[in-house]
Amino acid sequence: MTGVRARGERIRRYILDRIGESPEDVTRAASERFGITRQAVNKHLQRLVNEGVLTRSGATRARVYRLAPMVIWSDRFEIQPGLAEDVVWARKVKNILADVPDNISDIWEYGFTGMFNNAMDHSEGSAIDVHIRKTAVTTEMLIADDGRGIFRKIQHEMKLLDERHAILELSKGKLTTDPDRHTGEGIFFSSRMFDSFDIMSGGVFFSHEFKDAEDWITETDRSSVGTSVWMSLGNHTARTPKQIFDQYTSGDDYGFTKTVVPVKLAGYGSDRLISRSQAKWLLARIELFRTVLLDFDEVETIGQAFADEIFRVFALQHPDIELIPVSAGPEVQKMIARAKARL
Repeated sequence: MTGVRARGERIRRYILDRIGESPEDVTRAASERFGITRQAVNKHLQRLVNEGVLTRSGATRARVYRLAPMVIWSDRFEIQPGLAEDVVWARKVKNILADVPDNISDIWEYGFTGMFNNAMDHSEGSAIDVHIRKTAVTTEMLIADDGRGIFRKIQHEMKLLDERHAILELSKGKLTTDPDRHTGEGIFFSSRMFDSFDIMSGGVFFSHEFKDAEDWITETDRSSVGTSVWMSLGNHTARTPKQIFDQYTSGDDYGFTKTVVPVKLAGYGSDRLISRSQAKWLLARIELFRTVLLDFDEVETIGQAFADEIFRVFALQHPDIELIPVSAGPEVQKMIARAKARL
């Protein structure tokens, strides 16, 4: 009976994971995956519905199953003296996530306390709203403030031409407008720990997904007030904070020495990456790192001046910094090789 029970659990776990990613035709997919009849799959689906894990809608031939929210929680916190992110975590949020494995709890603690503290210290707002939605598969969290807006503030503090340039700086890490109290590492590492990590502020949207190496940005038609951070994480992932830190740190002191820079963020829309000015925007604060992976994904070509500024001028000025181009296509590789040939 133990083997039968274990197989049943595997089937139900597959069903939940499949519905979480793609709810269409889960019956057929499970039937083919485990070599069982559709009727057998339907029994597992019915059990999950009875347990309140799934919801069901539609007639028999068009029946759709969805993950049921097992927890929906919201609260508002006024930004005032005495508010502390660790206290909110310990007294409120941690209890909601009490049944997840320790590694999952550790990731949520890092992400929540970091983003909540950012809203307290940087937003210049009056309140922070926290929303949590938890299913059997995934937990989602939204932290939103009514303040100035993170991209607008970075643009002003760093004297950038555009809010979108703030996202390029955020994607590198080690960015803070308050270096006496913050290291600027929280957003970078949080964006790498979660399955999905999104920030919306003003009319600009920043997103990073764990399965993708690069960040991406988009613009929206409406301008939002304040800053909203949305994080999503599977309840059964084996990922740990240490694994993420180890990818970008070195030495016994865990110094943050490595970063990945999405080159495409140096240009927007149909902008071509051709000028030295664009290269300089891309290279801003790069001297804070020892190893820099320049991700050329979705960059079809670059100009001679752009390549020369990075791979000859900057390389000569900073011989101790390792610049590693990745995901570069043939045309980009030619321009990089041409610049390096002049070293």
